[in-house]
Parts: sequence; structure tokens; C-alpha cells
Amino acid sequence: MEWLVPILVAIIGGPLVVVVQKLREENTSQHAEARDLLHKLAHKVDKVDEKLDGHIEWHLLKTRRKKNES
Repeated sequence: MEWLVPILVAIIGGPLVVVVQKLREENTSQHAEARDLLHKLAHKVDKVDEKLDGHIEWHLLKTRRKKNES
């Protein structure tokens, strides 16, 4: 009867380990995908930041010119 326990553990545990390993692989690929998306988002935010800085500078120069003309 003692031989039954290891067999039952293998029958139950084997498929369970396979499922956990598969979920682990999917999780790793999802993390990689999320990291790539965050990198792209950060790049786009930097572009918007540069454009916004340029636009604010344009307004400041325009305001200074008007003050100098007055």
C-alpha cells in the first residue's frame, strides 16, 4: 500500500506541474510585451514633451517681442 502514495502523487502532480510551467511561460512573454509597450510609450511621451517645450518657448518669445515693441 505504501507504493500507492508515490504513484498518486505522480499522477496528480505531473499534470499540475505542466500547467504551472505553461502559465509561467505565458506570464514571461506577457511581461516582455508589456515592457516593450512601456518603452514605446516613454519614447512618445518624450516626443510630446519636446514639442510642448518648443511651443511654450515660442509663446514666451512672442510675448517678449510684444513687450519690446511697446
